[in-house]
Amino acid sequence: MDLSLWYLLVLGFAPALFWLWYFYIKDRFAPEPRAWILRIFFLGMLSTIPIALVEGLLAAFFPSDFVLAVIVAPVVEEIGKFLVVYWFVFRQPVFDEPIDGIVYAVTAALGFAALENFVYLFAAYSETLTLPLELSLLRAVLSVPGHALMSSMWGYALGQSLVTPHGLATRLVYHGLLLAIFLHAAFNFLVGADAVGVTVLVLVLVPGMWLVATRKIAGSIRDGRP
Repeated sequence: MDLSLWYLLVLGFAPALFWLWYFYIKDRFAPEPRAWILRIFFLGMLSTIPIALVEGLLAAFFPSDFVLAVIVAPVVEEIGKFLVVYWFVFRQPVFDEPIDGIVYAVTAALGFAALENFVYLFAAYSETLTLPLELSLLRAVLSVPGHALMSSMWGYALGQSLVTPHGLATRLVYHGLLLAIFLHAAFNFLVGADAVGVTVLVLVLVPGMWLVATRKIAGSIRDGRP
């Protein structure tokens, strides 16, 4: 394999694997089986295929780049990642604590982000024939963890549904999914803005998402203790 391709694979997947480790160790009292983590990470990667197909189909009806980035992509991608967790692990015995919702949500999200990141870097390299180190660094600290932070919102809701009455749990999950979509839309809007003054607001949004996610992680761990 060409050395440049190996380099792109490392740049593409290393950030997602680092953030996966970071979130995985948060569940320190009862860590999830690694086999399940790898399975959901891989399924998150595979979800990029149907998600890309759906986005491609919708692009025919919404030709505006703004609409695709700020409305279509957030809705399709968050629902796609959500379905990976909901269909493949949520109803399994291994999903038995509130923190599991966040762990599996960020795992699926990082699987998606890993392959998406590699595709972005490969496309950039194909156009310039230079290894896109600066782009990879920006995506490593913004876009890749951003996917995890956005999806942690509905992941938290899924986890809390284990300890919430059914009717309220369903509403909680819907609200968590809507919050993730809203944050995803806001992120895409800010990074795609032409005005520098607007774009820099992403440096407020991402730390804000970190703060919210950290509190949700702490709350999920507390709710899961005997």
